Amino acid sequence: MSEWAYSIEGFDRTVHRVEGVETVTYAIGDGDPLVYFHGGGTFHGFEWARALAGRFRVYCPYHPNFGESGDADFTGIGDYVAHYELLFPALGLDTFHLCGASMGGHMAARYAAANPGDIDKLALVSPAGMQSDHAAMPDFTRIAPQDIPAMFVADPAWIVRFWPADPSPEWQAMRERESAAAFRSREDLAMADKALRTGLKGFNRPTLLLWGEADRIVPLGYAREWQQALPHAELEVIPGGSHLLLDEFPAAVEALARFLEV
Repeated sequence: MSEWAYSIEGFDRTVHRVEGVETVTYAIGDGDPLVYFHGGGTFHGFEWARALAGRFRVYCPYHPNFGESGDADFTGIGDYVAHYELLFPALGLDTFHLCGASMGGHMAARYAAANPGDIDKLALVSPAGMQSDHAAMPDFTRIAPQDIPAMFVADPAWIVRFWPADPSPEWQAMRERESAAAFRSREDLAMADKALRTGLKGFNRPTLLLWGEADRIVPLGYAREWQQALPHAELEVIPGGSHLLLDEFPAAVEALARFLEV
């Protein structure tokens, strides 16, 4: 993985094959288990998890069709949920904290709704999947490709090393594979919204909604919908925060840790 800008030094790497699908998981730290579901791209790695390594054992699986994991004929979030229902026992996980960001937040919410007994605490970082009259995600077909990377961050200079202007063929192939997989996983928005609201009805595990104030990918306005679906959830907004919230803002990682440790 030397062609990538992030480091995996200090992480333990495991590979599991579940129903013919190979999944690579990186883990770091000691303590209560925390599983992290990444969003629609893995180009920035899991560097933020290092800050929690003294307090948690952080598991960062690459979803099938993403990163180092193998290909899978998955066409919706439900396929990923079913996959993780089999992978977690293989990882030796019984109950655990679950955190997901963006697409991974949608996935984490759906997993928690289907398997509430597995969850100690749930943290959703600017999760996708809801419909809203108060916010809208950008139409990337109307945005110049060179302008897209800066939309994910508060400081455009921060993302340059992870999303280069002149990427290598390997980086470009990875990005195209993951973008295609993320697109295939998108369900009809009305159906996804209904599945989330129905599935989370009565979900009573401690839950955190963590959002960046200036998120331009899944804007803060969506938080209102998630608060309706999860009325007991705490909402914490990081001032000036971006979409790559855990990666770019250490304050977001500390907010996550505080929630999990209470």
